[in-house]
Amino acid sequence: MRFLLFINTIFIFAASSCSPVYKGKLQAGREDSCVALFKPDFSRALYNTQVNVVGKHLSGLLIIKTMPDSSIRMVFSNEAGFKFFDFGFAKNDFTVYYIFDQMNKKPVIKTLRKDFQLILMTHLYDANRYFLRKNDDYYHSFRNGKDYYHYITNATCTDLLRMERTGRRKKVMEAVMQHYRNGIPDTIGIKHSNFNFTIELKRIYDAADQ
Repeated sequence: MRFLLFINTIFIFAASSCSPVYKGKLQAGREDSCVALFKPDFSRALYNTQVNVVGKHLSGLLIIKTMPDSSIRMVFSNEAGFKFFDFGFAKNDFTVYYIFDQMNKKPVIKTLRKDFQLILMTHLYDANRYFLRKNDDYYHSFRNGKDYYHYITNATCTDLLRMERTGRRKKVMEAVMQHYRNGIPDTIGIKHSNFNFTIELKRIYDAADQ
């Protein structure tokens, strides 16, 4: 029942659309590909995962692994090994290998797909990319359909300050990746703007990571 309430909550709020909160506030500038330096190298990483959505809480383990064909596999299960989902991300493809029945709703899958595509930086080499500036923040931005993916850095592109996904009028969600080690962030955070939905990932190290 707890899982059903959790999924129904996502189903209700994920259906609401959003979009350019930045219209009229940004100045166009030169295109810059330096943000690719922050693209995670998920050869293999295991994360302790905490999910909170409108007062409901889930926890478990998320493993992210690059496969031999260069696609990225992402599997989320609870501490007892019960699997919630198994997703595959390729350059121009997304595959649902498995998803728990109560999570198997299009808005839920769509929301999770877009959240993780922002983290994986799958849009870095899309044709619809542009560069914007707001005060001292530099937006490396990519448009995909009705969605806009923004990677915000400082002026020298030495720090990835945050990531955002927006629609045409307002911000949908914000994410951070911090404390990289061997190209993999130690901490990842995702926070939605239109309802109380957060995902917190803290990397777990084992002997193979030393």
